[in-house]
Amino acid sequence: MIRALIEASIKNRFLVLIATLLITFAGFQAMKNTPLDAIPDLSDVQVIVFTDFEGQAPQVVEDQVTYPLTTAMLSVPNTKVVRGYSFFGFSMVYVIFEDGTDMYWARTRVLEYLNYAADRLPASVSPKLGPDATGVGWVYEYALVDKTGKHDLSQLRSIQDWYLRYPLQTVEGVSEVASIGGYVKQYQVELNPDALLAYNIPLAKVKHAIQRSNNDVGGRLVEMGETEYMVRGLGYIKSIHDLEIIPVGVDDNGTPIFLKQLANIHLGPELRRGLAELNGEGEVAGGIIIMRFGENALATIERVREKLEELKAGLPEGVEIIPVYDRGDLIERAVDNLKEKLIEESIVVAIICLIFLMHVRSALVAIISLPIGILMAFLIMSWQGLSANIMSLGVLRLPLVR
Repeated sequence: MIRALIEASIKNRFLVLIATLLITFAGFQAMKNTPLDAIPDLSDVQVIVFTDFEGQAPQVVEDQVTYPLTTAMLSVPNTKVVRGYSFFGFSMVYVIFEDGTDMYWARTRVLEYLNYAADRLPASVSPKLGPDATGVGWVYEYALVDKTGKHDLSQLRSIQDWYLRYPLQTVEGVSEVASIGGYVKQYQVELNPDALLAYNIPLAKVKHAIQRSNNDVGGRLVEMGETEYMVRGLGYIKSIHDLEIIPVGVDDNGTPIFLKQLANIHLGPELRRGLAELNGEGEVAGGIIIMRFGENALATIERVREKLEELKAGLPEGVEIIPVYDRGDLIERAVDNLKEKLIEESIVVAIICLIFLMHVRSALVAIISLPIGILMAFLIMSWQGLSANIMSLGVLRLPLVR
């Protein structure tokens, strides 16, 4: 078999040369387009179902949310393991699929079964899927810092949530931008129990009045002078004053009772259960970039860097974006080290072949076949959908080391 193959190659040298050039070109293109990462993604194909159930104890969350969802997910095709976790105020269900299952096929199946489970959940509960990422999708993290002291933590968090987060989510390859640290601003209504008792107003009525008064409503058209005018009511809350003048009821004399008579209304931070701190210098706000499943990590990080550079121009004076974690540096160092070692080892192999064979043409067989073999390895990796990482690139050095 091998002898026949060698004889056929000798008789058809031109075809062998053409095939070698084609394979070399295809391998070079595959090498350029192979996704680069530092960490091999060995995680399972999983879909996370996240459910908010505010104010409820873990046992209630377990009984009313986690258990119905977990039992429903057991019927999803190709499911290997279903894990449910219940915490104060929220639930997380991990649906892990068999190896080789397509990520987006799995997400579609989970969505279908969520529709079946909806009737078994409380009316106020709405499950949602987590990002289409894996456990190694955390590729970049940054902090927002104001060393001048002009902006407090709530303002830094607002900059993150409303100025940085949405543009970064448009970057190709980014699945989610998670905000951390700082304080989330809220309109807070602190009711006075004595005032509620004096006016005989229940808490539910106050809640209904606030919800009813924070809404835009539409009407019909009014024709005047052959011109149509749209009638609508503008009622969205835009300030503390708008909250203060919300009518909650009337007293015995028919005088309106406003919310400001029942409560202390002010801006305040949302209750938080964690914080972000940088280098022991104090609290900061920031964001975490999560890469989409199957994307090129290095290319995604480079696009994130470019977008952050564009956004820096619009930041308030004194506010800085400080990179905290950037996997791109590790990827670039790993690739540079591999290039250096491959070149060194290729030169050593070429010299050894020349010394032992004492024949240049015979030594060229090994010298030329080594880089072509590496390019063929990249071609096979591309067909298999593998990324170039520390593990897969390290394998390329084994033939040279041996």
